[in-house]
Amino acid sequence: MDKRGIALLMISIVFAVAAGGGVYLYLQGMPVVEAKAPETVPVVVARQDIRFGTTLGAGHLRLSEFPKDAVPAGSFSSIDSVLSQTTKVFVVEGEAMLASKLSAIGGGLSVRIPANMRAMSLKINDDTGVSGFVLPGDRVDVVVTVDNVGGTNVAHTKTILQDLEVLAAGVKTETKNNHHITVQTVTVLVDPEGTEKLALATNQGHVHLSLRNPVDHEVVEAKSTDTRTVLGLNKPRSTSRRRTVAKKTVTDKDPVPVEPTFTVIRDGRIQKQEPVSTASTENTKPN
Repeated sequence: MDKRGIALLMISIVFAVAAGGGVYLYLQGMPVVEAKAPETVPVVVARQDIRFGTTLGAGHLRLSEFPKDAVPAGSFSSIDSVLSQTTKVFVVEGEAMLASKLSAIGGGLSVRIPANMRAMSLKINDDTGVSGFVLPGDRVDVVVTVDNVGGTNVAHTKTILQDLEVLAAGVKTETKNNHHITVQTVTVLVDPEGTEKLALATNQGHVHLSLRNPVDHEVVEAKSTDTRTVLGLNKPRSTSRRRTVAKKTVTDKDPVPVEPTFTVIRDGRIQKQEPVSTASTENTKPN
């Protein structure tokens, strides 16, 4: 490399160092701006998943910091302001407790019952309750079977209630015939007329629950079926008809036909002559 090239290289290095130093000095002279953390406020949230109808205690709640501009409407900043209130919906862990989700009046399941409706419970087992898969929020139909209807020894089955909402479902253990059995209690939402039907069904027959698709709310026409229909015993039997010939019976009132007779005088003697039909019949008899 010649001397001219070396000189150009050195000049370039000098300019680069000078430019870098100038930028460094400029940045050093600028004021330092400190980043501010967003302002937060405390919000009451669920410490764990909480079922509806739960009366809140200190163990259900905790405080969490929310950005001030992201605090949901209806939230609470103090745990004491939420204690003893009852949840009207399911609340998941970490979810903010809102006034719309709580009720200060009453408690338990009653806050879930709309006006002019009733909540009614019934016991079911694995055979009558879709093997225990009935859960709160499901939709069910109620089917009842009644034995010996009208003293005919024939059982009748009919769907009496359709598209009922399940409010609650719980499992408990009972003792029957010295055996422990698991019984599930299901509480459904019905109208006042439905409570009467359900009470009669549980008292007089065997109640079954039929699980529905949650988006299927169609109420179909329900017809009763019985043992004869299921077993095909209502079909008419084929019977053979015999032709009968009515026999005429002679009674005292019926007139008896009288055959005419003839009187013949021959050679001074009087003789009675039989009718021609009778005489001819006697003449045709074999000797």
